[in-house]
Amino acid sequence: MQTEQSTYKRSGVFSLIVQSIKGIEMDYTKGSLRKAIIMLAIPMILEMCMESVFALVDLFFVGHLPNAEHTVQTVGLTESVLSIIYSVAFGLSMSATAIVARRVGEKNKDEAAHSAVQSIWLALAITIVISVIGIMLAPNILQAMGADANTISIGSTYTRIDIGGSIVIMMLFLINGIFRGAGDASMAMKSLWLANICNIILCPLFIRGLGPIPAFGLTGAAMATTTGRGIGVCYQLYHLFKGKSSIQIHRRHLNIDWSIIKSLINIASPATLQFIIGSCSWIFLARLVAETGQSVASAGYQTAIRVVIFFILPAWGMSNAAATLVGQNLGAKQPQRAEDSVLKTAKYNAIFMGLVSIIFLAGASPIISFFTNDMQVHDIAVQALRIITTGYIFYGIGMVMTSAFNGSGDTWTPTWINLFCFWLFQIPFAYILTVTLKLGPVGSFVSIPVANTVVTIVAYFFFKKGKWKKVKV
Repeated sequence: MQTEQSTYKRSGVFSLIVQSIKGIEMDYTKGSLRKAIIMLAIPMILEMCMESVFALVDLFFVGHLPNAEHTVQTVGLTESVLSIIYSVAFGLSMSATAIVARRVGEKNKDEAAHSAVQSIWLALAITIVISVIGIMLAPNILQAMGADANTISIGSTYTRIDIGGSIVIMMLFLINGIFRGAGDASMAMKSLWLANICNIILCPLFIRGLGPIPAFGLTGAAMATTTGRGIGVCYQLYHLFKGKSSIQIHRRHLNIDWSIIKSLINIASPATLQFIIGSCSWIFLARLVAETGQSVASAGYQTAIRVVIFFILPAWGMSNAAATLVGQNLGAKQPQRAEDSVLKTAKYNAIFMGLVSIIFLAGASPIISFFTNDMQVHDIAVQALRIITTGYIFYGIGMVMTSAFNGSGDTWTPTWINLFCFWLFQIPFAYILTVTLKLGPVGSFVSIPVANTVVTIVAYFFFKKGKWKKVKV
C-alpha cells in the first residue's frame, strides 16, 4: 500500500512538472499553494537557467582562445557593465510583472495587455540611449573598469556589440516579465530556451569559423549572443501578437497611455535603482579585485562569478514565482494567501540553495577546471567560489523576500534595503578587508556572503511588518 501511495505521489508531482512546462493555464488565486508554486517555479527556474547559460557559453569558448587572460577579463568586465542594463531591464520587467499580475488577478486581461504595450514603449525609449552610449564609448568603458591596454585592444569590439545590442537584452527580460505577470511562465521559458539554443549553435561557428563563415574570435561571442537573443525576442513578439499566450495584444492596445506609463515609471524607477545599487556594488568589487590582484585575480574572480550566477539565476526563477503569486493574489484581495506563498517559496528556495552550497564546497575545483586551463586563474576562482557559497542559503531566502515586495508594487522598500546593505555596508566593508587589512582579493570575496546575510535579515524584518500588502497598483 505504501509503495502504491508513493508511486501515486511521484506520478502526481511528475504530472505537475509536465503541465508547468507545457504551460497549462490555471487560476493562481485559488487551490493548492504547493501546486501553484510548482506550476510557476519550474518553468521560471528553467528560464533563468537558460539566462545564466548565456554567460557560461561565452566564458567556455572564450576561455579556450589565445590570450585567455585578456579575453576572459573582457567578458567579465563587460558583463559587469551589462549588469547595469540588466538592472534597468529587471526594473522594467518587475514593474510590468506587478501591473500585469494585478490586472490578471482582477480578471481584466484586456487592461493587462494594454499595460504590457506601455511597458514596451517605455523600454524602447530607454534602450536607444543605452545602445548609442555602448557603440560610441566601448573602449572608454573597459578602461573605466580597470582593463589594461591589451584587454581594451582585444575586447573593444566585443563590448561595443554587447552593449550596442542591448535592445534585445531589454526586450527579452521585459516581455518575459509580462508573461510571468500573466502566469504564463512556460512561454517565458520557451523564448529563453530558443534564444539560448541559437547562442550555443552560433557561438562556436562565429568564434572559430566553419566553411564560408570566418572566425571572428572574441567578437564572434558577442555576435552569437546578440543574434540568439534577437531570435528569442522575435518569438516573444509573435506570441504576444499572433500566438497562444494568455496575454494577447491587438491594435487597440497600441495607443500610448501616459497614465499607465507614469505608473510603470513609479514602480520601475525604484526597482531599477534597486538593481543598479546591487550591480554597482558588484562593479566596485570587480574593480577592487582587478586593482589589488591584477588581471589573473580578475579573470579568476570573473570565472567564479559566472558560475555563481548560473545557480543564482535559477533561484531568482523560483523567487519570481513568489512575485507573480503576490501580485495576482493581492489583485484578488487575498493578502494572507500572498504572504503564505512567499514563506513557502522561501522554504523551497533555501533547500535548493543549500544543495547548491554542498555541490560548490565539495566540487569547486572540477567545476572551475571546465572553464579555464590556467592554474593561477583556476586557484583564485576556486577560492572565490567556496567563500561566496557560504552565504547561499541566506541569499536564497532574501531574494524571495525582495521579489515579494516587488511583486506587490512596493519597490521602494527593497531599494532602501539594497542601498544600506550594499553601498553603506558591503562596499566600505570590502575596502577595509581588501585594502586596509591587506587581504587582497580575498577581502572582496568575503564581503559578498556577509552582505547577503545582512540583506536577508533586514528584508525579513520588513516583510513581517506587512506594509507591502497595502500598496495600490
